[in-house]
Amino acid sequence: MMLRVLILSLTLLTGFAQATVLQRPVTLTTDGGELFGSLLLPKSDKPVPVVLILSGSGPTDRDGNNPDGGRNDSLKRLAWVLAKHNVASVRFDKRGVAASLAATPDERNLTVEAYVADAVAWGRQLKADPRFGPLILLGHSEGALIASLAAPKVDAAAVISLSGSARPIDQVLRQQLARSLPPALMLRSNELLDSLKAGQTDDRVPAPLQVIFRPSVQPYLISLFRQDPAAAFAALKMPALIVQGSHDIQVQVDDARLLKAAKPDARLALIEGMNHVLRIVPNDVKRQLASYKDPNLPLAAELGARLLEFIDGLRTR
Repeated sequence: MMLRVLILSLTLLTGFAQATVLQRPVTLTTDGGELFGSLLLPKSDKPVPVVLILSGSGPTDRDGNNPDGGRNDSLKRLAWVLAKHNVASVRFDKRGVAASLAATPDERNLTVEAYVADAVAWGRQLKADPRFGPLILLGHSEGALIASLAAPKVDAAAVISLSGSARPIDQVLRQQLARSLPPALMLRSNELLDSLKAGQTDDRVPAPLQVIFRPSVQPYLISLFRQDPAAAFAALKMPALIVQGSHDIQVQVDDARLLKAAKPDARLALIEGMNHVLRIVPNDVKRQLASYKDPNLPLAAELGARLLEFIDGLRTR
């Protein structure tokens, strides 16, 4: 297995000329305000594939960093891997986050539908730019759901689900919380999840659960819990790639297999040892958590190889 990956990596490195990369700020004007992002564009005399990178849940910014989880620069480093192999990318701060905070400053007004509309608008802007060829939507974690929902609306050439759940997110939360909450809080957590799943807010949130269920975020959770990631993925008509790490403590390998079952023609890449922030990290809680705050850790080498192999295949279709 390792030999095959090494050969694949070397093939990709020789098949893609190392590019000179332009880095530019980019913006998207929406009815709710301006969204801000970063473009990495390899210099080329012909259009290059472009990847719209969609970040994960909560206040995760364009680089994959979250004030609650720490700085790891996972998506920034991923964008540079692509750029150095002649693949452009745009990554952006979601509305209500970082530089795009003013677009929706009150999180009560955030919805999955708004995030999908923004992804579609970014995609249309990129498709209208003559510097770009095929548009690929790559979503990390919760961003994988947004990518699946947005791709048909913008007629994307392909979708990449990177550490994306197949199950409705309320089910994922129940499983995650059951591992850490004492019985009384777990009971209250399940009651809150039941209410939100039914479309009802509940402001009786104990202090230890405020970070997840605070009243201001509940409208967003209601919109999120309506979604079925596997069904959205199954509806895709374009090529798709599923990438999942075996040491991911947030999303399980079983989720990747469920996505594959939902869309059998999708490609599946299981990367041994890779965690949720795209690093090779042992299955040790302390080292896992430390990796979320270490931007200097290299990305999993196989990740770049798998992505570039998939994107290169789109060029020959």
